[in-house]
Amino acid sequence: MGRDVAANVTERDHCRCDKCRHPQTLQKLVDVVSLPEKLEPTTVEQLEDGVKIKWNDEHESFFTYKWLHLHSYAPRLEKYYSPRFKHWDSSIAENPPVTEYEKIMESDEGVAEWTRKIYIHGFSFISGVPPTPEATERLLNRIAFIRNTHYGGFWEVIPDLSSKDLAYDNIPLRAHTDTTYFSDPCGLQMFHMLSHTGGTGGESLLVDGFRAASILRKEHPEAYKILSKVRVPAHASGNADVSIRPYASMPTFIHHPVNGELLQLRWNPDDRGTMDRWANEDETEEWYAAVRLWEGILRDEKSEYVFQLQPGTPVIFDNWRVLHGRRGFTGVRRFCGGYINRDDFYSRYLLTNYGRERVIEAI
Repeated sequence: MGRDVAANVTERDHCRCDKCRHPQTLQKLVDVVSLPEKLEPTTVEQLEDGVKIKWNDEHESFFTYKWLHLHSYAPRLEKYYSPRFKHWDSSIAENPPVTEYEKIMESDEGVAEWTRKIYIHGFSFISGVPPTPEATERLLNRIAFIRNTHYGGFWEVIPDLSSKDLAYDNIPLRAHTDTTYFSDPCGLQMFHMLSHTGGTGGESLLVDGFRAASILRKEHPEAYKILSKVRVPAHASGNADVSIRPYASMPTFIHHPVNGELLQLRWNPDDRGTMDRWANEDETEEWYAAVRLWEGILRDEKSEYVFQLQPGTPVIFDNWRVLHGRRGFTGVRRFCGGYINRDDFYSRYLLTNYGRERVIEAI
């Protein structure tokens, strides 16, 4: 297909008029099959704010110059909205991202600040939150609907193994991402410690997985490749009524299909299933060697941001980027929190930070 023909059919298909795109739902109404096979413009008129095209099917389209620039055949402006992620290490303890509860609850500007910090750093504390499940749930809902899973929606946790998962025990948990056993792992997770009685310990830890992955990629490129290739089975089968696993096992590192940028980490050693789909013995040895290198970076003191959660200051983090864990503890800790889908978070981040007009323009 020639460049002109391709441009013609693409522009006609993406006409922005109310006959071709529903003015309220913004869904496409044009039927590409009904368009002429030999689609050509009869006139093209350059106006001050865009281009008006009349087609040989008697339809008329208008495109702003900004829309044409955004959607041209030139390299896409993938970073039209988004600032770059900021990698961090243990030194972030000196100035961690914090957002005030009142700001978030009072205005969308507060939500914009909150979601921007989560997007850039992968996590944020929230200060001044009433130490109750009700206030914490309202806070989560300022981003989006809480995701229901086999744990329920909004949850409360004490170390009683009421749900057969190690999170419901008091043992140490190594740095990991949650819900690797879902086809679509949860996007955000919030923890709010409401109380800790009769014991000590339980410090939380966060690791910037994107930073750790960048170190592995630079220092051990072959190890990075094998962790980007070998699919790791995962499951949640502790309770008698569930045995959850993804529709297909996925590798530890998942990348953008076009530019190769790292998009998601899936790493939870405790939830791994049986590794029995090796290509050959060499791949087996290479994968286990790569895991040693990967875990070495994750467990390095420079990687771990260790802190003690306090009532009134929950933490929320990007489960596709930031690994979390905890030290072992004694006594009874009462926690609450929940999950939010990644797509719902990204929608809220875009709309509150860039406005609906700018976001819709790039669709």
